[in-house]
Amino acid sequence: MNIHTIADHLNSLADNSDTGMSFDCQPISGEVDVLQISILGREELPIFVSVTEDQIICISYLWGLDEVKPECVNAMHESMLEMNIPMPLSSFSKIGDKYVVFGALSIKSNFIDVEHELAVLSNNAVEVIDDMSEYLL
Repeated sequence: MNIHTIADHLNSLADNSDTGMSFDCQPISGEVDVLQISILGREELPIFVSVTEDQIICISYLWGLDEVKPECVNAMHESMLEMNIPMPLSSFSKIGDKYVVFGALSIKSNFIDVEHELAVLSNNAVEVIDDMSEYLL
């Protein structure tokens, strides 16, 4: 499985997705090829997918450190840690000064598993932004 086979599959689903979501996939070439996946109605929260020898990793950028109320950073981190385990199929991380939510799958996952992970990750991103809004500017 690679980003091109994932893109072909998701783009071919149209309105026949098991998740009810419509995907728009755009490959981004680079040192590591990445697939940018936008979900209809959630284009502001794309998911970036990369495939390595061991895993498929899916990342959605949430907000930047500059968007967090300075006096709320520690409280937000505490809330994120408490939310990490009960949040299905996703975890928090920080890439540079950007907060992200991510999930990973086995390279042996099938297309249904990938589609499910993308849907859950997208839902989690929307929920996290809503839940953490009190900490954001």
